[in-house]
Amino acid sequence: MTRAVIVSLCLLLAFNSFKYTLGDIGTATSYNPPYTPTKCNGNQPDQFPSGNLFVSVSEGLWDNGAACGRRYRLKCLSGHNKPCKDGTIDVKVVDFCSRRPCPSTIVLSNDAFSAISKSQGGKINIEYVQI
Repeated sequence: MTRAVIVSLCLLLAFNSFKYTLGDIGTATSYNPPYTPTKCNGNQPDQFPSGNLFVSVSEGLWDNGAACGRRYRLKCLSGHNKPCKDGTIDVKVVDFCSRRPCPSTIVLSNDAFSAISKSQGGKINIEYVQI
């Protein structure tokens, strides 16, 4: 291979790896139904995305309600007894964490939590990025 091809391949590999490190690090827990009313859209049933992959966010992400409708890509990084499933999930913000203090950065619906974690409840470490 020519030097230019090798350099190009190295750059491609380097840039490709950045997509895995652009997210923020936080924690996630889950919460149980009932999921309504929410701070974003009250009792409207159409606020929830298909698959019930939605979240409630803590003060740091809430942004005075501007977080409503934002979408995040989440990946489980670690937790007690190796709970992480492979892959990522895309979730929608529908609520503000009502507990004080909020137990985690992001609080996932039960369906969202079980999509990225093998554990039932508990706290996991996550990487998240707004999409």
